[in-house]
Parts: sequence; C-alpha cells; structure tokens
Amino acid sequence: MSDHGDRAAFSLAIVGRPNVGKSTLFNRLVGKRLALVDNTPGVTRDLREGAARLADLRFTAIDTAGLEDATGDDLPARMRRLTERAVDEADICLFVIDARAGVTPLDQTFAEILRKRARHVLLAANKSEGQAGEAGALEAYGLGLGDPIRLSAEHGEGFEDLLDALRPLADAFSAQDAEARRRAAEDAPAVEIPLDAEGEVDAEAAVLLADAPDRPIQIAVLGRPNAGKSTLVNRILGEDRLLTGPEAGITRDAIGLPVDWEGQRFRIFDTAGLRKRAKVQEKLEKLSVGDALRAARFAEVVILLLDAERPFEAQDLKIADLVETEGRAVVVAVNKWDLEQDKGARRAELQERFDRLLPQLRGAPLVTLSARDGSGLKRLRAAVLAARRAWSVRVPTSKLNRWLAGEVSRHPPPAPSGRRLRLRYITQAKTRPPTFIL
Repeated sequence: MSDHGDRAAFSLAIVGRPNVGKSTLFNRLVGKRLALVDNTPGVTRDLREGAARLADLRFTAIDTAGLEDATGDDLPARMRRLTERAVDEADICLFVIDARAGVTPLDQTFAEILRKRARHVLLAANKSEGQAGEAGALEAYGLGLGDPIRLSAEHGEGFEDLLDALRPLADAFSAQDAEARRRAAEDAPAVEIPLDAEGEVDAEAAVLLADAPDRPIQIAVLGRPNAGKSTLVNRILGEDRLLTGPEAGITRDAIGLPVDWEGQRFRIFDTAGLRKRAKVQEKLEKLSVGDALRAARFAEVVILLLDAERPFEAQDLKIADLVETEGRAVVVAVNKWDLEQDKGARRAELQERFDRLLPQLRGAPLVTLSARDGSGLKRLRAAVLAARRAWSVRVPTSKLNRWLAGEVSRHPPPAPSGRRLRLRYITQAKTRPPTFIL
C-alpha cells in the first residue's frame, strides 16, 4: 500500500440529483456528521469541504447541492452554478445515482455535463443494498461512465470498491503533488532569521516567532435570517463561495471555511438564520438551528450581525444573550450601512440602544459595515482581534487585589447586623472568558 501521509493529495466532489444520498456519503467519508441529512430533497445548498479518509488515502471531500435542470437566477439555478463550479475545480467527481430509483433522464443529462466538464469521473450507484437496487445498478452502465461502484452510504457497504477505483488516481495525484513541492522548494528563497552579536536569535524576531499563529482563529457569524451573513462571509473570503440571494433562510448548514484575512488565519462559520423558537416548526429548520448553535459554542469570537434597517429586535437580543451565556467573545456588527443617509446621528443612536438594551455585552465592539460593498471590513477585523485578546487576557492577582482595595475604600461593603462584610481577596480562575473568584 502506498502511504499518502496526512496530506490531502486530491479533492473529490460528490455530485448528483437531490436526495440520492450525497451528504450521507460525505459524512461517512469524513467520519463525522458534518452535513445535515434529511429525507427532504435539496437539504444541501452550499459547498461543504471536509478532510476525508478511506483506508490509507487522505483527500478533501466536497459535498454539493443536488443538480437540478434549472436556469436563470432563481435559487435552484444559483445552487446548480455553485455545484458546477465545484465540478470544474475538483480533481475527481463522484457521480452518485439512486440505484433504487434507477437512471432518470436528469441523471443522463448530468452524465453528459460531467463528461464534458470534469477531469475524472467515477460513477457510484448508492442505496444498492439488497435486491431493490440491483436493476438500477445495472442500468447505470448505460450512462457511459464506466463500471458503477455499488455503495450503501447509510450501511457502509461498497467502500472497498470505491477505494480500489480511487487508488490509481490518488497515486497519480500524489506523484504530481510531490513533484510540485520539490520544484517549489528549489525555487523558494532562503529564509534568514536575524541573529545578534552572540549568534542568538534577535529578541524582536523571537517575539514575532512566538506570536506566529499556529492555528486559525474560530469565528461564527450569527443573526436573524436575511441579515447578510453569507454575503459578509463571501466578502471576507474574496469570492462567491456561499449561496446568497434575497430569499430568507438560504443557509442551512453551519459551514466552516478557512481564510487568510490580511495575514491572519481564520476559520469562519456561516450559519443559518435564527428565528423565534415558536416559528421553528420543520424538522429541517430545527436541525439547521442546532447546527448554528453548535458553531457558536465552538467559536472563539461570535459576530452578531444586525440589519441596519431593523437592529436590536427581540430576536437579536435573545441571540446576544445566548452567546454571552456560552462565554464567547462578541463583536456586534450592523450590516447594510451603505443604505444609511445620516450616518453620524444613526451611529450615536445605535450606540445608545446597544448600551441600554445589551448591558451584559458592555464593552463589546460595535462595528458598522456593508457586506455588499466591503466598507467597514478593516474595522471588523480589528474588532474581532481586540475581542479575542480581551477574551484571552489574564490579570495578575496582585494587580487585581490593588484594584479591589481601592474599590472597597471608595464603596465599603454593607454591614448587616452591625458587622461589616470583609472581601478578603480576588483572583482570576480562568481565561476564555476571563472568570474571577472574589
């Protein structure tokens, strides 16, 4: 067996009609329930990437929206264009059909598209367990994409055959990757670390090395539906990576995307819009809301995105309260600022409402921006880093107790029954968030 190490040597886009089991297959390959799964067609709308493993192979799996025969600018058409982009960029496309339903005219249409656009195509007949999928798996030969791989993503069957089909392609990609890295190493200039007179690393350089980020900062963007969360994430990424549009509730999965934002590594999670609990009825929306809340719990910084036309509504305040209870660092961002006329007066009004309605977030940054034209993004990045620094701060016990002594002298504690309470000392128990014991 060839050893591909931990490096992802190729990307595999999983494509096909809606409801053929692409997200179930994706979850099986990445070994986690990253993608939402439901019997409702069209659950997946955005592209979701994950580090996948199949025996000794390491690769990037891409879950895509179901291909539909749609054109124009409506939601299904925009979803199709996003999937076609994944087809163009992926090293390998795994075309999945439903063996129980057999080959449909839509399958034949998309097989023709993949023959023209994809670099390498593998055909998988999913739901092939038992006799029900036998006829459909045989029909798949007629698509002209080679031997179909019989799979059952739900039951974990047929993955040895998928491994056998991927291995020769993986070996070729791995060889190309090794050659590209060898050439890059030959062309790369030597990196010199400045040394002092004694040959030691320069002190200033040592500080820079110590502060070098070893992992990305985790950010989650939360807010009500249609506040512009996906548009903001696309603007930060510098590309239309996520599906956007005038329809509320487009985003369903909480998708984490890596980005280098002006030299700092981040992983930013776009999330589903959070509506009032009474309005969340459908099972699928409940799954989406749960996914968004999980993203908030694992984030370091939460950007609470408000709509400038309707800021600080009851649902915004509930989301802010939830984030504060979870102990995350918070940045409050007001989107659609480009639509405001008297920005100075409006900014003062927003700050007053923020201070009055969200006292539990006192001191958190309030940033105005426009996800549409990109204005205010530098302020947002600075606010995120400042909030994370405050979230991670550790105050020495001696400094805390000097502060406590001053406060006690200015505001002595009460004296119930004639005996004054004594506040002995204060210390910081932990960071992230800073927590103190008095």
